[in-house]
Amino acid sequence: MIDIETYMLDLGRQARAASHEIARATTAQKNGALLAIADAIDAAREVLLAANLEDLQAAKAKNLQPALIDRLELNQDRIDGMIEGLRQVAALDDPVGAISDLKYRPSGIQVGKMRVPLGVIGIIYESRPNVTCEAASLCLKSGNATILRGGSEAIHSNQAIAACVTEGLEKAGLNKHVVQVLDRPDRDAVGKLITMSEYVDVIIPRGGKGLIERISADAKVPVIKHLDGNCHLYIDDKADVDKSIAVAVNAKTQRYGTCCTLESLLVAEAIADKVLPGLLQKLLDCGVELRGCEKTRSFSDAVIPATEADWETEYLAPILSIKIVAGLDEAIAHINQYSSQHTESIMTEDLHAAQRFLREVDSSSVMVNTSTRFADGFEYGLGAEIGISTDKLHARGPVGLEGLTSQKFIVLGDGHIRV
Repeated sequence: MIDIETYMLDLGRQARAASHEIARATTAQKNGALLAIADAIDAAREVLLAANLEDLQAAKAKNLQPALIDRLELNQDRIDGMIEGLRQVAALDDPVGAISDLKYRPSGIQVGKMRVPLGVIGIIYESRPNVTCEAASLCLKSGNATILRGGSEAIHSNQAIAACVTEGLEKAGLNKHVVQVLDRPDRDAVGKLITMSEYVDVIIPRGGKGLIERISADAKVPVIKHLDGNCHLYIDDKADVDKSIAVAVNAKTQRYGTCCTLESLLVAEAIADKVLPGLLQKLLDCGVELRGCEKTRSFSDAVIPATEADWETEYLAPILSIKIVAGLDEAIAHINQYSSQHTESIMTEDLHAAQRFLREVDSSSVMVNTSTRFADGFEYGLGAEIGISTDKLHARGPVGLEGLTSQKFIVLGDGHIRV
């Protein structure tokens, strides 16, 4: 086996060469590859499930947390989701080459902008093997080459998916190195990938806070990231009680292990006695551990005291922090202090309160009267997402096709000279 330095440099050189080829591929070629990958995955269901079973058995033997095992698991529905995602991405408009803002200047030239690929994207992720498929599809459609490094806990699943991706690329007549998936779990591979600025243009980490902090600190390549998803729901004093209870339960319990799961609930004091008795009981019936302020605890003996750390924690587990606040001002102040700038939602029938919440809450997704669980690339119509960025540059929120491109100025003339 070649050493990790040589291995990574080979991947980098291959990716750089492939990036030039995929940047000039036609939309029809890229869509053909995506549909061929979908067919390959459909045909390889049993192979994928068998590979995933190996990973699940190893994860359980290592006593990994239930939330991680949930992310790791492939089943028929999740395979269906990968296939549907590929077909949705194929159906989306191709952003590459799109020209916008083309205007005549007084000199007679036309100035505009054209969307172009970023080049080579390195993606580092944990647990979820379907990220391999999502990342490959979005990078391919946006004209980028990509190097994918999944977590060691998903090594067999990722390699099985990678084989389907390679098959689809080759069937469409595209360079198989457009998508390369590391076949070894060495931590040194990550260290090399994030410093190969001559071959890699952008790094996108997806995973736990520790991983993303390490990547952000050590990378010599620009990083698109989010650290965690400490998401909030605020129930305003003008909220509909029944809607609020249904949304809060869904936001917390629909899935525990996602970055857009509700982690902190805020309730206006004026409506707390109408909302909390029924809501707390429903959450307890779902097996959610409740941690609350003193006022919240007065509604149920089952609520344990919340600590300062609870207000800023992404649990990824059936745990919820709850605080009763005076009103909208305190709710916004609390969210802007403690949130990770991922996703926040307000329940209210007051248009003015809704507009203030949308304007003043500084997060990548801000919602009105709906569950935070909608903060997702599929739900936003992006077809799939590479991740959800809480940065303000270069992309913010779910990163789909446009987030994987940049813009360059183009100038059109007819022999014009500057005088």
